[in-house]
Amino acid sequence: MGRNLQSGARLRPVDLARGHGLSTQAVRNYEEAGILPAADRTPHGYRTYTPLHAGALRAFLALVPAHGHRTATSVMRAVNEGAAEEAFRLIDESHAQLLDDRRTLQAVESAFRDLEPAAGSGPGVTFIGPLAGKLGIRPATLRKWESAGLVHPRRDPRTGYRVYDEAAVQDAGMTHQLRRGGYLLEQIAPLIAQVRAAGGPEPLEAALRDWHGRLAARGRAMLAGAAELEAYLRTRG
Repeated sequence: MGRNLQSGARLRPVDLARGHGLSTQAVRNYEEAGILPAADRTPHGYRTYTPLHAGALRAFLALVPAHGHRTATSVMRAVNEGAAEEAFRLIDESHAQLLDDRRTLQAVESAFRDLEPAAGSGPGVTFIGPLAGKLGIRPATLRKWESAGLVHPRRDPRTGYRVYDEAAVQDAGMTHQLRRGGYLLEQIAPLIAQVRAAGGPEPLEAALRDWHGRLAARGRAMLAGAAELEAYLRTRG
């Protein structure tokens, strides 16, 4: 939808929908969700929109790739309710999460850079409880990772307890970092297997480049979303 519409122009739902590859039902749903301001109605009950609604739609669609659908919805709802400070708080939280994700990536890269070959590791060094506590997760999570083939503790022949040697602790640490980075268990499994086979972080270079790319894309999307939101706020006055 172009930006050169007259301030008093009246738009139909289909006008907004066509400009963004949406259905008219999606536009109506966005209005009902508070993403768009409430529309006026014709004497026959038909919705009519204005360039203000077009600006709201542009802002929302720009915010989604930056902050996710849920946060973008909350931001637009807050703005339309006159609670701009709440909208800014939500955006600040999203920026803080991106910064935390960048720090997580740095930690993963550091861990992989210092990775030593798993073969030839020494005797068992810890049990499931202490390891879970160190990682800040539940023992059940470690057992889930074991079932997924990501961590391979050995069993004490006398007690049957799980014993995590250096290699298993290392695998658990890498899995934990990758999970924090947004990777699914099925995505982590081949990475862990490659590290075990290669004895170093080289097989993970492509995954780390992809992670960098995704974070950069979110950062740029945040800039685009901020620009559209600022334009919408100016339109609202």
